[in-house]
Amino acid sequence: MYRQRSLLPFLFAVCVLWAGCETPPPARPPLPPSESDLDLLGPTKLCDSRQTFLAAHPGVIPHTQAWGSGQELQIPSEQSRSKSDESYFFDEDGTLVGMLFVFRSGLDLAPYKTLRYTLSRLKPSLEFYLTVAQLADRQNMEGSTIYDTGDEKTTTRYLVLGDRSNQRLLEASFTVDPYVKLFSPYRKEFLDRLRDTAQHTGGQHLDTQGAEDKEPFASLQQFARGQTAQLAYCGTKNQVIALDAYQKASASGFTGTVWQAELHHRLGVSWEAAGNLEKAKSELLASLALRPNSPEVVNNLGAVYWKLGEKKNALASFEKAILMRPNYAIARFNVAEAIADDNPRRAITEYETYLALVEGILEETDRAALAQKRVQALKHQ
Repeated sequence: MYRQRSLLPFLFAVCVLWAGCETPPPARPPLPPSESDLDLLGPTKLCDSRQTFLAAHPGVIPHTQAWGSGQELQIPSEQSRSKSDESYFFDEDGTLVGMLFVFRSGLDLAPYKTLRYTLSRLKPSLEFYLTVAQLADRQNMEGSTIYDTGDEKTTTRYLVLGDRSNQRLLEASFTVDPYVKLFSPYRKEFLDRLRDTAQHTGGQHLDTQGAEDKEPFASLQQFARGQTAQLAYCGTKNQVIALDAYQKASASGFTGTVWQAELHHRLGVSWEAAGNLEKAKSELLASLALRPNSPEVVNNLGAVYWKLGEKKNALASFEKAILMRPNYAIARFNVAEAIADDNPRRAITEYETYLALVEGILEETDRAALAQKRVQALKHQ
């Protein structure tokens, strides 16, 4: 049976019937423009290994410090190609998941026509006042803006000082999407790299700016690691890493109900991939106890029930998912698969409803072809 995943579109691979493989969600809406003539990344790419990164920076010996369970490699501005303080963040598996470029004196964007045009087309995601110690030629406190852009798997953020007629870039961050919460330029730990709080006098007191997350950093970091591995953000799925990461996130814990419910959900998917269906069922039921109105979790529970041979519970789950979301294409397909032998007429209807819902969705091409074959076979019985 087929399970629903969330957070990452990717090309759908043909699955064996009842195999429980995952499918992508609807495609993200049109992304904002992201063109830039400011090349910060150079030879470095997100998802590079630590070894690949070091090979791309010969002769540079970065400073290394702990970043939760991972590492941050720092290259100071006097040694960096970008003339900024560069930081590269690796998870505990040695995968590059985030980059931060800090221009302490501000980078004048006047020469960068393409980036300025891109920023002019983006809506501010956050605006606030900021004092930057090394900008002696600017006012003590000035308006700053964060702009977000990116692609299907990554997010780019720019922290810009000043109005559109006189902009300076203070920070730029690039991150794999599951980690985006940990890489906002507004985080206190990153704002502090711009300002000398010990010398700050007058104006707004900034201790409240960039407040840290309410949830434990370790939990957020491991949850992001799990998503990156489970949902193939860096090219291939790794269910072993995903299960390890979610278990570590569970050990440190979340306080919010939504976070707790989604962690149980992801653990359930991981345990199913590991072949432990009873643990998968237990985690999915725990997720629904906290957040009962999640059609994705209900549908995924149905897939586990089917593998356990609990076919009545499986069908009930799929139908419940449809009641929650009538246009839930994957649940429609799962209902059709579950009832094809006993109720072929309704199965045809469900297959055809599924086909109508996924028309034009590239990621559903293979499953849609399978549904069409099922319909033809049932009509000729």
